[in-house]
Amino acid sequence: MPVLTRLIPSPVVVDIRPGALDDLACVLADERISQSGRLAIAVSGGSGARLRERIAPSLPGADWYQVGGGTIDDAVRLASDIKGGHYDAVVGLGGGKIIDCAKFAAARVGLPLVAVATNLAHDGLCSPVATLDNDAGRGSYGVPNPIAVVIDLNVIREAPVRFVRSGIGDVVSNISAVADWELAHRVNGEKIDGLAAAMARQAGEAVLRHPGGVGDDGFLQVLAEALVLTGIAMSVSGDSRPSSGACHEINHAFDLLHPKRAAAHGEQCGLGAAFAMYLRGAHEESAAMAEVLRRHGLPVLPEEIGFTPDEFVRVVEFAPETRPGRFTILEHLDLKTEQIKDVYADYVKAIGS
Repeated sequence: MPVLTRLIPSPVVVDIRPGALDDLACVLADERISQSGRLAIAVSGGSGARLRERIAPSLPGADWYQVGGGTIDDAVRLASDIKGGHYDAVVGLGGGKIIDCAKFAAARVGLPLVAVATNLAHDGLCSPVATLDNDAGRGSYGVPNPIAVVIDLNVIREAPVRFVRSGIGDVVSNISAVADWELAHRVNGEKIDGLAAAMARQAGEAVLRHPGGVGDDGFLQVLAEALVLTGIAMSVSGDSRPSSGACHEINHAFDLLHPKRAAAHGEQCGLGAAFAMYLRGAHEESAAMAEVLRRHGLPVLPEEIGFTPDEFVRVVEFAPETRPGRFTILEHLDLKTEQIKDVYADYVKAIGS
């Protein structure tokens, strides 16, 4: 009888611990990612520059490239700069914009990417997608998974706490996204990748149920692992389905309708997830999610991020237009303006002020 298996695209190295950054050169050499130390390291002009001073002595063979922002032009420019440099790998050292630029540039020149995250703001640090601003707004570009992910919890603690909170909202929203995926399967027969769904759901549940707070090493470890696991889940499924449902449609609607007022990605996703859970009739789960989000300092009402109830109703109404072809509880219910107003009023009563 043949043994049927499949290969799962995932990093060769996932190193999450205090002090991990100081051992970067040794880790890359030990794992044969770069024994020569010839690395192209992309950094920002802020935190990345400060970290460069700290670790540059341990990486004498590396060349450093400052990335101006998170646009497709920045990523193409980075690829052009590193092309022909005879590097072993590209290292993205920084937040989401820097890592996404490095992902795109590494894919363009055919080099592996090492993601060294300096904050935990969202699940993109290990995903097969680079999200970059372009002339049309923002685009998602398919790229290979990072060959290694390094997260130094000491560095994470030094970042503003809002980044940790954003990551919490993003990964907790997996629970709502997987519920939307299962709904699409029941109603439309959409195929579910059971492994990807399990990984994404368990990542969300691990953070949702952890008793720790944003300043605890134990909690930060679980959050970092959950974000990495979510990225791998997207690689397994081949798209963002395990982590993107109505919650992310609502987030995208905030961004598109109010680009200058939009809050952090994870804040909007967490709020969208709590509301989407209520929409699907999972009222107890919605209330429990809202309670945890509040405990970590995240919003559960639009007023808490500067939007009126009427603006939120318009966001929910517009949300399905942000992801044509994706089926979630929003498309399933197809609520009109007055119906959304009524449900929102009930949601507010259910979760309390």
